[in-house]
Amino acid sequence: MVVSNEEQRRALAELLKRVVPAEAEELGRLFAEAGYELALVGGPVRDALLGRPVTDLDFTTDAPPERILKLVEGWADAVWTIGIEFGTVGLRKGAHQLEVTTYRSETYDPRSRKPEVSYGTSLEEDLRRRDFAVNAMAARLPGREFVDPFGGLSDLKEKVLRTPGAPEDSFSDDPLRMMRAARFVSQLGFTVEASVMAAMKEMAGRIEIVSAERVQAELSKLVCGRYPRAGLAVLDASGLAEYVLPELPALRLEIDEHHRHKDVYEHSMIVLDQAIAQEEDGPDLVLRLAALLHDIGKPRTRAHLPGGRVSFHHHELVGAKMTKKRLIALKYPKEVIADVSRLVELHLRFHGYGEGEWTDSAVRRYVRDAGHLLPRLHKLTRADCTTRNRRKAERLARTYDALEERITRLAAEEELGRIRPELNGDEIQEALGITPGPLVGKAYKFLLELRLDRGPIGKDAAREALLAWAGEEGLLQGRG
Repeated sequence: MVVSNEEQRRALAELLKRVVPAEAEELGRLFAEAGYELALVGGPVRDALLGRPVTDLDFTTDAPPERILKLVEGWADAVWTIGIEFGTVGLRKGAHQLEVTTYRSETYDPRSRKPEVSYGTSLEEDLRRRDFAVNAMAARLPGREFVDPFGGLSDLKEKVLRTPGAPEDSFSDDPLRMMRAARFVSQLGFTVEASVMAAMKEMAGRIEIVSAERVQAELSKLVCGRYPRAGLAVLDASGLAEYVLPELPALRLEIDEHHRHKDVYEHSMIVLDQAIAQEEDGPDLVLRLAALLHDIGKPRTRAHLPGGRVSFHHHELVGAKMTKKRLIALKYPKEVIADVSRLVELHLRFHGYGEGEWTDSAVRRYVRDAGHLLPRLHKLTRADCTTRNRRKAERLARTYDALEERITRLAAEEELGRIRPELNGDEIQEALGITPGPLVGKAYKFLLELRLDRGPIGKDAAREALLAWAGEEGLLQGRG
Protein backbone atom coordinates (compact mmCIF):
# COMPACT_ATOMS: atom_id res chain seq x y z
CA MET A 1 0.00 0.00 0.00
CA VAL A 2 1.31 3.45 -0.92
CA VAL A 3 1.15 5.93 1.96
CA SER A 4 0.82 9.59 1.03
CA ASN A 5 3.12 12.21 2.52
CA GLU A 6 0.14 13.71 4.35
CA GLU A 7 -0.77 10.33 5.87
CA GLN A 8 2.85 9.81 6.86
CA ARG A 9 2.98 13.21 8.55
CA ARG A 10 -0.21 12.46 10.47
CA ALA A 11 1.15 9.08 11.57
CA LEU A 12 4.41 10.69 12.70
CA ALA A 13 2.55 13.42 14.57
CA GLU A 14 0.48 10.77 16.35
CA LEU A 15 3.62 8.85 17.26
CA LEU A 16 5.31 11.98 18.59
CA LYS A 17 2.16 12.83 20.52
CA ARG A 18 2.49 9.56 22.42
CA VAL A 19 6.13 10.10 23.37
CA VAL A 20 6.40 13.88 23.76
CA PRO A 21 5.18 14.77 27.26
CA ALA A 22 2.59 17.42 27.97
CA GLU A 23 5.31 19.54 29.59
CA ALA A 24 6.99 19.90 26.20
CA GLU A 25 3.77 21.18 24.65
CA GLU A 26 3.38 23.64 27.54
CA LEU A 27 6.91 24.91 26.97
CA GLY A 28 6.21 25.25 23.24
CA ARG A 29 3.16 27.42 23.93
CA LEU A 30 5.17 29.52 26.39
CA PHE A 31 7.78 30.26 23.71
CA ALA A 32 5.22 30.79 20.94
CA GLU A 33 3.30 33.34 23.02
CA ALA A 34 6.55 35.28 23.44
CA GLY A 35 7.16 35.17 19.67
CA TYR A 36 9.86 32.49 19.63
CA GLU A 37 10.21 29.08 17.98
CA LEU A 38 10.78 25.85 19.89
CA ALA A 39 11.36 22.34 18.58
CA LEU A 40 12.13 18.95 20.03
CA VAL A 41 15.22 17.85 18.16
CA GLY A 42 17.83 15.18 17.56
CA GLY A 43 18.07 12.02 19.62
CA PRO A 44 14.60 12.11 21.20
CA VAL A 45 12.92 12.35 17.78
CA ARG A 46 15.16 9.64 16.34
CA ASP A 47 14.56 7.30 19.29
CA ALA A 48 10.80 7.89 19.18
CA LEU A 49 10.74 6.88 15.53
CA LEU A 50 12.85 3.80 16.31
CA GLY A 51 10.51 2.78 19.11
CA ARG A 52 13.29 3.20 21.68
CA PRO A 53 12.66 4.76 25.11
CA VAL A 54 12.88 8.55 25.05
CA THR A 55 14.70 9.72 28.17
CA ASP A 56 16.52 13.00 27.49
CA LEU A 57 14.48 15.82 26.00
CA ASP A 58 16.52 18.24 23.89
CA PHE A 59 15.00 21.40 22.43
CA THR A 60 16.28 24.09 20.11
CA THR A 61 15.02 27.65 19.78
CA ASP A 62 15.73 31.02 18.20
CA ALA A 63 15.54 32.65 21.64
CA PRO A 64 18.96 33.66 23.02
CA PRO A 65 20.01 32.10 26.35
CA GLU A 66 19.12 35.20 28.36
CA ARG A 67 15.55 35.14 26.98
CA ILE A 68 15.26 31.40 27.67
CA LEU A 69 16.02 32.10 31.34
CA LYS A 70 13.33 34.79 31.46
CA LEU A 71 10.74 32.63 29.68
CA VAL A 72 11.11 29.63 32.01
CA GLU A 73 11.26 31.70 35.18
CA GLY A 74 8.33 30.58 37.33
CA TRP A 75 7.50 27.68 34.99
CA ALA A 76 10.42 25.34 35.58
CA ASP A 77 10.87 23.68 38.96
CA ALA A 78 14.63 24.10 38.68
CA VAL A 79 17.03 25.80 36.27
CA TRP A 80 20.77 25.35 35.79
CA THR A 81 23.14 27.30 33.58
CA ILE A 82 26.25 25.12 33.50
CA GLY A 83 26.17 25.04 29.66
CA ILE A 84 24.97 28.59 29.06
CA GLU A 85 28.26 29.68 27.46
CA PHE A 86 27.40 27.19 24.69
CA GLY A 87 23.81 28.43 24.49
CA THR A 88 22.23 25.69 26.64
CA VAL A 89 19.90 26.09 29.61
CA GLY A 90 18.92 23.05 31.67
CA LEU A 91 15.48 22.69 33.25
CA ARG A 92 13.51 20.34 35.43
CA LYS A 93 9.72 20.23 35.22
CA GLY A 94 8.00 17.52 37.23
CA ALA A 95 9.71 14.21 36.45
CA HIS A 96 11.30 15.51 33.23
CA GLN A 97 14.72 17.03 32.62
CA LEU A 98 14.96 19.23 29.56
CA GLU A 99 17.71 21.12 27.77
CA VAL A 100 16.95 24.15 25.62
CA THR A 101 19.69 25.35 23.26
CA THR A 102 19.71 28.39 21.04
CA TYR A 103 20.10 27.64 17.31
CA ARG A 104 23.84 27.34 16.91
CA SER A 105 26.84 25.89 15.14
CA GLU A 106 30.19 24.79 16.53
CA THR A 107 33.53 25.00 14.76
CA TYR A 108 37.06 24.12 15.82
CA ASP A 109 39.98 26.42 15.18
CA PRO A 110 42.82 24.14 13.95
CA ARG A 111 45.02 25.43 16.76
CA SER A 112 42.53 25.07 19.63
CA ARG A 113 40.84 22.23 21.50
CA LYS A 114 37.92 24.49 22.41
CA PRO A 115 34.99 24.78 19.97
CA GLU A 116 33.75 28.22 18.95
CA VAL A 117 29.99 28.65 19.20
CA SER A 118 27.93 30.98 17.00
CA TYR A 119 24.16 31.46 17.20
CA GLY A 120 21.72 31.17 14.30
CA THR A 121 18.14 32.18 13.55
CA SER A 122 16.80 29.25 11.49
CA LEU A 123 15.72 25.76 12.54
CA GLU A 124 16.76 24.35 9.17
CA GLU A 125 20.24 25.85 9.43
CA ASP A 126 20.54 24.50 12.96
CA LEU A 127 19.62 21.04 11.68
CA ARG A 128 22.05 21.38 8.77
CA ARG A 129 24.94 21.79 11.22
CA ARG A 130 24.11 18.58 13.14
CA ASP A 131 26.18 15.43 12.94
CA PHE A 132 23.96 13.02 10.97
CA ALA A 133 20.69 13.24 9.07
CA VAL A 134 19.03 10.79 11.49
CA ASN A 135 19.76 13.34 14.23
CA ALA A 136 18.66 16.29 12.11
CA MET A 137 14.91 15.70 12.48
CA ALA A 138 12.69 17.81 14.70
CA ALA A 139 9.15 18.28 15.95
CA ARG A 140 7.97 21.89 16.15
CA LEU A 141 6.15 22.81 19.35
CA PRO A 142 3.38 23.30 20.08
CA GLY A 143 1.66 21.01 17.59
CA ARG A 144 4.41 18.42 17.05
CA GLU A 145 4.89 19.22 13.35
CA PHE A 146 7.51 16.83 11.95
CA VAL A 147 10.50 18.54 10.29
CA ASP A 148 12.94 16.51 8.19
CA PRO A 149 14.80 18.64 5.61
CA PHE A 150 17.70 16.23 5.05
CA GLY A 151 16.05 12.83 4.66
CA GLY A 152 16.70 11.54 8.14
CA LEU A 153 13.58 9.38 8.12
CA SER A 154 14.73 7.60 4.96
CA ASP A 155 18.18 7.04 6.48
CA LEU A 156 16.52 5.71 9.62
CA LYS A 157 14.63 3.12 7.55
CA GLU A 158 17.82 2.13 5.71
CA LYS A 159 19.88 2.16 8.94
CA VAL A 160 22.59 4.30 7.41
CA LEU A 161 24.61 7.23 8.79
CA ARG A 162 24.89 10.15 6.39
CA THR A 163 25.73 13.78 7.14
CA PRO A 164 23.23 16.56 6.29
CA GLY A 165 25.91 18.35 4.25
CA ALA A 166 29.38 17.40 3.03
CA PRO A 167 30.96 15.02 5.59
CA GLU A 168 34.27 16.88 5.32
CA ASP A 169 32.55 20.08 6.49
CA SER A 170 30.76 18.25 9.30
CA PHE A 171 33.92 16.60 10.63
CA SER A 172 35.89 19.81 10.27
CA ASP A 173 33.29 21.59 12.39
CA ASP A 174 33.56 18.93 15.09
CA PRO A 175 35.97 15.99 14.62
CA LEU A 176 34.31 14.14 17.51
CA ARG A 177 31.47 13.38 15.10
CA MET A 178 33.70 10.70 13.58
CA MET A 179 33.72 8.96 16.96
CA ARG A 180 29.96 9.40 17.16
CA ALA A 181 29.60 7.56 13.85
CA ALA A 182 31.31 4.53 15.39
CA ARG A 183 29.24 4.93 18.55
CA PHE A 184 25.94 4.99 16.66
CA VAL A 185 26.99 1.89 14.74
CA SER A 186 27.50 0.20 18.11
CA GLN A 187 24.31 1.49 19.70
CA LEU A 188 21.88 1.30 16.77
CA GLY A 189 23.33 -1.30 14.43
CA PHE A 190 23.60 1.22 11.57
CA THR A 191 26.21 1.29 8.81
CA VAL A 192 28.33 4.25 7.71
CA GLU A 193 27.62 5.61 4.23
CA ALA A 194 30.60 5.25 1.86
CA SER A 195 31.38 8.96 1.44
CA VAL A 196 31.18 9.44 5.20
CA MET A 197 33.64 6.60 5.79
CA ALA A 198 35.97 8.01 3.13
CA ALA A 199 35.97 11.38 4.90
CA MET A 200 36.65 9.67 8.23
CA LYS A 201 39.69 7.89 6.77
CA GLU A 202 40.99 11.13 5.29
CA MET A 203 40.41 13.21 8.44
CA ALA A 204 41.03 10.68 11.25
CA GLY A 205 44.03 12.65 12.51
CA ARG A 206 41.76 15.61 13.29
CA ILE A 207 40.45 13.70 16.32
CA GLU A 208 43.62 14.78 18.14
CA ILE A 209 42.21 18.29 18.46
CA VAL A 210 39.36 16.99 20.65
CA SER A 211 39.81 16.74 24.42
CA ALA A 212 40.53 13.31 25.91
CA GLU A 213 37.44 13.60 28.11
CA ARG A 214 35.09 13.93 25.12
CA VAL A 215 36.79 11.08 23.28
CA GLN A 216 36.58 8.89 26.37
CA ALA A 217 32.85 9.56 26.77
CA GLU A 218 32.19 8.45 23.18
CA LEU A 219 34.43 5.40 23.51
CA SER A 220 32.63 4.29 26.67
CA LYS A 221 29.24 4.61 24.97
CA LEU A 222 30.57 2.63 22.02
CA VAL A 223 31.97 -0.15 24.20
CA CYS A 224 28.70 -0.35 26.13
CA GLY A 225 26.54 -0.38 23.00
CA ARG A 226 24.50 -3.30 21.72
CA TYR A 227 26.93 -4.04 18.87
CA PRO A 228 30.36 -2.99 20.17
CA ARG A 229 32.27 -5.21 17.73
CA ALA A 230 30.72 -3.35 14.81
CA GLY A 231 31.56 0.02 16.36
CA LEU A 232 35.15 -1.04 17.05
CA ALA A 233 35.43 -2.26 13.45
CA VAL A 234 34.53 1.27 12.29
CA LEU A 235 37.21 2.73 14.57
CA ASP A 236 39.71 0.32 13.10
CA ALA A 237 38.71 0.65 9.44
CA SER A 238 38.55 4.46 9.56
CA GLY A 239 41.98 4.83 11.14
CA LEU A 240 40.54 6.54 14.23
CA ALA A 241 41.76 3.71 16.42
CA GLU A 242 45.37 4.64 15.58
CA TYR A 243 44.79 7.89 17.48
CA VAL A 244 42.22 6.86 20.09
CA LEU A 245 43.13 3.26 20.95
CA PRO A 246 46.26 2.30 18.98
CA GLU A 247 46.59 -0.93 20.96
CA LEU A 248 43.52 -2.24 19.09
CA PRO A 249 44.88 -2.31 15.50
CA ALA A 250 48.23 -3.49 16.92
CA LEU A 251 46.49 -6.76 17.82
CA ARG A 252 46.39 -7.68 14.13
CA LEU A 253 49.62 -9.66 14.31
CA GLU A 254 50.78 -11.02 10.98
CA ILE A 255 50.28 -14.74 10.48
CA ASP A 256 52.64 -16.40 8.03
CA GLU A 257 53.22 -19.97 6.92
CA HIS A 258 56.07 -20.41 9.40
CA HIS A 259 54.55 -18.80 12.49
CA ARG A 260 50.91 -19.70 12.74
CA HIS A 261 48.95 -18.55 15.77
CA LYS A 262 45.58 -17.14 16.68
CA ASP A 263 44.54 -13.81 15.24
CA VAL A 264 44.77 -11.83 18.49
CA TYR A 265 42.39 -9.13 17.24
CA GLU A 266 39.68 -11.64 16.36
CA HIS A 267 40.31 -13.55 19.58
CA SER A 268 39.81 -10.34 21.58
CA MET A 269 36.55 -9.63 19.79
CA ILE A 270 35.28 -13.12 20.61
CA VAL A 271 36.31 -12.70 24.25
CA LEU A 272 34.40 -9.41 24.31
CA ASP A 273 31.30 -11.14 22.90
CA GLN A 274 31.57 -13.97 25.42
CA ALA A 275 32.07 -11.59 28.33
CA ILE A 276 28.99 -9.60 27.28
CA ALA A 277 26.96 -12.84 27.14
CA GLN A 278 27.62 -13.30 30.86
CA GLU A 279 26.48 -9.83 31.95
CA GLU A 280 23.59 -9.89 34.39
CA ASP A 281 22.60 -6.27 35.02
CA GLY A 282 23.23 -4.46 31.77
CA PRO A 283 26.48 -3.29 30.17
CA ASP A 284 29.53 -3.51 32.44
CA LEU A 285 32.13 -1.00 31.22
CA VAL A 286 34.94 -2.43 33.36
CA LEU A 287 34.36 -6.01 32.21
CA ARG A 288 34.05 -5.00 28.56
CA LEU A 289 37.22 -2.89 28.61
CA ALA A 290 39.11 -5.70 30.32
CA ALA A 291 37.90 -8.21 27.72
CA LEU A 292 38.86 -5.87 24.89
CA LEU A 293 42.31 -5.05 26.29
CA HIS A 294 43.29 -8.29 28.03
CA ASP A 295 45.81 -9.32 25.36
CA ILE A 296 47.22 -5.92 24.32
CA GLY A 297 50.59 -6.96 25.80
CA LYS A 298 51.01 -9.72 23.22
CA PRO A 299 52.52 -7.66 20.37
CA ARG A 300 55.28 -6.39 22.69
CA THR A 301 56.05 -9.79 24.20
CA ARG A 302 55.85 -11.98 21.11
CA ALA A 303 58.82 -14.29 20.58
CA HIS A 304 59.26 -16.87 17.83
CA LEU A 305 60.33 -20.28 19.11
CA PRO A 306 61.74 -23.34 17.33
CA GLY A 307 59.21 -25.35 15.37
CA GLY A 308 57.17 -22.30 14.39
CA ARG A 309 55.78 -21.81 17.88
CA VAL A 310 55.13 -18.37 19.34
CA SER A 311 55.26 -17.27 22.97
CA PHE A 312 53.93 -14.18 24.76
CA HIS A 313 55.77 -14.49 28.06
CA HIS A 314 54.36 -12.21 30.80
CA HIS A 315 52.04 -10.48 28.34
CA GLU A 316 49.47 -10.08 31.12
CA LEU A 317 51.89 -7.97 33.21
CA VAL A 318 52.98 -5.88 30.23
CA GLY A 319 49.35 -5.56 29.15
CA ALA A 320 48.29 -4.33 32.58
CA LYS A 321 50.85 -1.52 32.40
CA MET A 322 49.81 -0.63 28.85
CA THR A 323 46.15 -0.64 29.87
CA LYS A 324 46.81 1.69 32.78
CA LYS A 325 48.79 4.07 30.57
CA ARG A 326 46.10 4.16 27.86
CA LEU A 327 43.19 4.65 30.26
CA ILE A 328 45.06 7.43 32.05
CA ALA A 329 45.62 9.14 28.70
CA LEU A 330 41.87 8.87 28.03
CA LYS A 331 41.16 10.44 31.44
CA TYR A 332 39.14 7.53 32.81
CA PRO A 333 38.25 7.67 36.53
CA LYS A 334 40.90 6.23 38.85
CA GLU A 335 38.71 3.34 39.97
CA VAL A 336 38.03 2.28 36.36
CA ILE A 337 41.75 2.42 35.54
CA ALA A 338 42.63 0.37 38.63
CA ASP A 339 39.93 -2.26 38.07
CA VAL A 340 40.50 -2.78 34.34
CA SER A 341 44.29 -2.97 34.59
CA ARG A 342 44.02 -5.38 37.55
CA LEU A 343 41.72 -7.69 35.57
CA VAL A 344 44.15 -7.64 32.65
CA GLU A 345 46.95 -8.54 35.06
CA LEU A 346 44.97 -11.42 36.59
CA HIS A 347 43.34 -12.85 33.48
CA LEU A 348 45.86 -15.71 33.18
CA ARG A 349 46.06 -16.55 36.88
CA PHE A 350 43.62 -19.46 36.54
CA HIS A 351 45.78 -21.12 33.87
CA GLY A 352 48.87 -20.80 36.06
CA TYR A 353 47.56 -23.46 38.41
CA GLY A 354 47.52 -26.28 35.87
CA GLU A 355 44.71 -28.76 35.36
CA GLY A 356 42.71 -28.13 38.51
CA GLU A 357 45.03 -29.43 41.24
CA TRP A 358 44.50 -26.34 43.35
CA THR A 359 45.57 -26.28 46.99
CA ASP A 360 43.46 -24.44 49.53
CA SER A 361 46.33 -21.96 49.79
CA ALA A 362 46.17 -21.26 46.04
CA VAL A 363 42.41 -20.74 46.21
CA ARG A 364 42.76 -18.30 49.11
CA ARG A 365 45.38 -16.29 47.21
CA TYR A 366 43.24 -16.25 44.07
CA VAL A 367 40.35 -14.79 46.04
CA ARG A 368 42.59 -12.38 47.96
CA ASP A 369 44.26 -11.06 44.79
CA ALA A 370 40.98 -10.64 42.92
CA GLY A 371 39.24 -8.91 45.84
CA HIS A 372 36.03 -7.16 44.77
CA LEU A 373 36.82 -8.03 41.13
CA LEU A 374 36.32 -11.78 41.68
CA PRO A 375 32.87 -11.97 39.96
CA ARG A 376 34.26 -10.10 36.94
CA LEU A 377 37.41 -12.24 36.92
CA HIS A 378 35.20 -15.33 36.79
CA LYS A 379 33.46 -13.92 33.70
CA LEU A 380 36.67 -12.77 32.01
CA THR A 381 38.41 -16.10 32.57
CA ARG A 382 35.49 -18.05 31.11
CA ALA A 383 35.22 -15.62 28.19
CA ASP A 384 38.93 -16.05 27.41
CA CYS A 385 38.35 -19.64 26.28
CA THR A 386 37.97 -19.38 22.51
CA THR A 387 39.41 -22.74 21.47
CA ARG A 388 37.61 -24.61 18.70
CA ASN A 389 38.61 -27.88 20.34
CA ARG A 390 35.35 -28.90 22.00
CA ARG A 391 36.95 -31.35 24.40
CA LYS A 392 39.51 -28.79 25.54
CA ALA A 393 36.81 -26.16 26.03
CA GLU A 394 34.68 -28.56 28.06
CA ARG A 395 37.69 -29.56 30.18
CA LEU A 396 38.52 -25.92 30.94
CA ALA A 397 34.90 -25.21 31.82
CA ARG A 398 34.78 -28.19 34.20
CA THR A 399 38.03 -27.11 35.83
CA TYR A 400 36.75 -23.61 36.39
CA ASP A 401 33.44 -24.95 37.68
CA ALA A 402 35.44 -26.93 40.23
CA LEU A 403 37.42 -23.85 41.21
CA GLU A 404 34.27 -21.82 41.79
CA GLU A 405 32.87 -24.65 43.91
CA ARG A 406 36.10 -24.66 45.97
CA ILE A 407 35.86 -20.90 46.42
CA THR A 408 32.25 -21.20 47.57
CA ARG A 409 33.10 -23.94 50.06
CA LEU A 410 36.14 -22.19 51.50
CA ALA A 411 34.28 -18.88 51.59
CA ALA A 412 31.59 -20.48 53.74
CA GLU A 413 34.17 -22.06 56.04
CA GLU A 414 36.70 -19.25 56.31
CA GLU A 415 35.09 -15.97 55.20
CA LEU A 416 37.53 -15.69 52.29
CA GLY A 417 36.41 -12.22 51.38
CA ARG A 418 37.75 -10.90 54.70
CA ILE A 419 40.98 -12.83 55.22
CA ARG A 420 42.98 -11.34 58.08
CA PRO A 421 45.85 -12.63 60.24
CA GLU A 422 44.72 -14.34 63.43
CA LEU A 423 46.50 -11.70 65.55
CA ASN A 424 45.87 -7.99 65.19
CA GLY A 425 48.44 -5.24 65.57
CA ASP A 426 48.04 -4.91 69.35
CA GLU A 427 48.34 -8.68 69.83
CA ILE A 428 51.48 -8.77 67.66
CA GLN A 429 53.08 -6.02 69.77
CA GLU A 430 52.17 -7.83 72.98
CA ALA A 431 53.52 -11.20 71.75
CA LEU A 432 56.83 -9.74 70.56
CA GLY A 433 57.17 -7.08 73.24
CA ILE A 434 57.58 -4.30 70.71
CA THR A 435 56.12 -0.84 70.12
CA PRO A 436 54.37 0.45 66.97
CA GLY A 437 56.70 0.61 63.96
CA PRO A 438 57.77 -1.12 60.74
CA LEU A 439 58.37 -4.41 62.56
CA VAL A 440 54.65 -4.72 63.32
CA GLY A 441 53.88 -4.50 59.60
CA LYS A 442 56.51 -7.11 58.80
CA ALA A 443 55.06 -9.48 61.41
CA TYR A 444 51.52 -8.79 60.15
CA LYS A 445 52.58 -9.75 56.61
CA PHE A 446 54.11 -13.00 57.91
CA LEU A 447 50.88 -13.90 59.72
CA LEU A 448 48.80 -13.09 56.64
CA GLU A 449 50.90 -15.44 54.51
CA LEU A 450 50.55 -18.07 57.24
CA ARG A 451 46.79 -17.63 57.20
CA LEU A 452 46.70 -18.00 53.41
CA ASP A 453 48.89 -21.12 53.53
CA ARG A 454 47.30 -22.97 56.42
CA GLY A 455 43.85 -21.48 56.89
CA PRO A 456 42.46 -20.79 60.38
CA ILE A 457 44.78 -22.28 63.05
CA GLY A 458 43.69 -20.34 66.15
CA LYS A 459 45.37 -17.55 68.12
CA ASP A 460 47.62 -19.82 70.22
CA ALA A 461 49.10 -21.60 67.21
CA ALA A 462 49.48 -18.28 65.40
CA ARG A 463 51.33 -16.80 68.39
CA GLU A 464 53.68 -19.80 68.53
CA ALA A 465 54.39 -19.53 64.81
CA LEU A 466 54.99 -15.79 65.17
CA LEU A 467 57.50 -16.30 67.97
CA ALA A 468 59.29 -19.03 66.01
CA TRP A 469 59.49 -16.75 62.96
CA ALA A 470 60.73 -13.84 65.09
CA GLY A 471 63.40 -16.07 66.58
CA GLU A 472 64.59 -17.19 63.16
CA GLU A 473 64.69 -13.55 62.04
CA GLY A 474 66.75 -12.58 65.11
CA LEU A 475 64.02 -10.27 66.35
CA LEU A 476 63.95 -11.61 69.91
CA GLN A 477 67.55 -10.89 70.79
CA GLY A 478 67.92 -8.96 74.01
CA ARG A 479 64.57 -10.06 75.39
CA GLY A 480 64.80 -11.32 78.97
